[in-house]
Amino acid sequence: MATTSTLRLRRNAAQMHALAEVERTIRATDPHSRRKYLREFTEAFQSYHSVITAGQVREQLAASDIVLVGDYHALASSQLYCEKVITQLASEGPVLLGLEMIFARDQHLLDEWTSREIDGAELRERLRFDTDWGYDWFPMYRLLETARANCVRIYGLDCCPRNDLRKIARRDIHAAHRLRRIRKEQPNAKIVVLFGESHLAPMHLPMEIRSVLPDEKVTTVLQNVDALYWKAGGERRDRVEAVCVREDVICVFNATPLEKYESYRMYLERWAREPRASLDMAPTVLNLADALLQFLNIDKYTATAGNTGMSLVDVFPEVCYRPTDEGIIKLALRKHAEAELPMILRKLHEQGCCYVPRLNSFFMRHFEMLHMTEEIAHFVHRACRAAIGKVPVSIIERKAEDNFYAQVLECALRIFGSRVLYPSRPVLHEEHLYALYASTDPRSDFPQEELEGLLDFLVMHKDFETHRGKYFRRPVLLEHGIAATGRRFTYLTRQLGELLGHQLYEAYLSGQISKRALRTLFFCDLSAPGAAEATYFGIAKRCATRPMKLVS
Repeated sequence: MATTSTLRLRRNAAQMHALAEVERTIRATDPHSRRKYLREFTEAFQSYHSVITAGQVREQLAASDIVLVGDYHALASSQLYCEKVITQLASEGPVLLGLEMIFARDQHLLDEWTSREIDGAELRERLRFDTDWGYDWFPMYRLLETARANCVRIYGLDCCPRNDLRKIARRDIHAAHRLRRIRKEQPNAKIVVLFGESHLAPMHLPMEIRSVLPDEKVTTVLQNVDALYWKAGGERRDRVEAVCVREDVICVFNATPLEKYESYRMYLERWAREPRASLDMAPTVLNLADALLQFLNIDKYTATAGNTGMSLVDVFPEVCYRPTDEGIIKLALRKHAEAELPMILRKLHEQGCCYVPRLNSFFMRHFEMLHMTEEIAHFVHRACRAAIGKVPVSIIERKAEDNFYAQVLECALRIFGSRVLYPSRPVLHEEHLYALYASTDPRSDFPQEELEGLLDFLVMHKDFETHRGKYFRRPVLLEHGIAATGRRFTYLTRQLGELLGHQLYEAYLSGQISKRALRTLFFCDLSAPGAAEATYFGIAKRCATRPMKLVS
């Protein structure tokens, strides 16, 4: 009778010979294949202690609170097995599905698709699935359809960056904290998580989940792990369906190692051949947002958006690039942005990009650093204050001072953030206002007499904030300007905000204002009565005297 090792050799010899050539090709093409994080997964699962049946697998999953399913992204049978798991568990009670393939920041797109507001083609496009994920859409979409039919809800779990293995552990931490929030929302449902297999090493995602959800029974389901597959080849039975690695880890077999690596090799070849279908502006937007957050010493993984409990990385915007008006209009209408559409088109024609806070979306036509950086700073300020997705409070519902100074501060932080990212942008100083008396401001379309009245307001306001103690009360001219509406309101708040934004940047350069104070400013709640006005005059006072005169 053949020994265990003989059986293993006879069953696997031809496959191992073919596999050796495939592995050489992958190693030559994929520079990440030997990174420490990936080695930790391989080294963690070298043996098992017993063979188990499919029935025993089902029993163990049914007794678990969270089921972590390891995914080999290039292999469709991995996603197919996850379909099988959620279908079986859904027959016994409520089930949730969490996916690595979808960013948590794109949860609204999943919800729109689940409620049938958008179709699969639009979901694929707006998720930027082919660009951001790169693997086959159809097995993934089949899994989504099965989950929509069987699960209470589908969740995106991942965050960027995906292509930097130096930061891959941050994604584990993020996913664990995301699962903790999901458990609070859904205390009675089983959670099935489909995540890349290398994340399921004991010291990776499972450890992070146990640290935030210590009372949950977590089972890890590996698929087709090489060392376990080769060892199972020595068992005295025709087919091994699964093995028990340890009490909380099992491995199922539904493909061979040769299938796995051949499928991955084909993806590597396809990626090398296929050019991107269209210009991808999302990395530019997200990289600039990252840069501003890092400047402010804000950790996007741990800092929360206001009191929402959501990490800043989970509220990063959707980036919508369309080169034509027709494409922009169709997309805006699908997003129910009829009210914002005229503003979006105007800004795209004027500056090439437009951030819409209610939709948390960047609409893009072309890249222009000046305007892009200002819109990025607008997003960061809104995200820090948890003001994304909210309808702005009506001017009628707020005192004129609250509305006016809140708008000025928003503009000031946009200009400040833009100067941080683009220091060479044109500067507006108070002395520039005087030059406008003798010439028409190209940024306004007011008659000269009306423009001079607006300039009078700006000049007096700067004097008022510098010498506030010398005024008995706020001058009537300022009262009228603060109560302005329409184009006058927009012009005054823009100019005053731009002046303060440049002052703020120069105060930072001269050491009058620290990064800590700037970070606090980005998180400051301006909604309380009087908060915006008090914050404005507090900043203006700190910026009033500049020990270092900067030449513009």
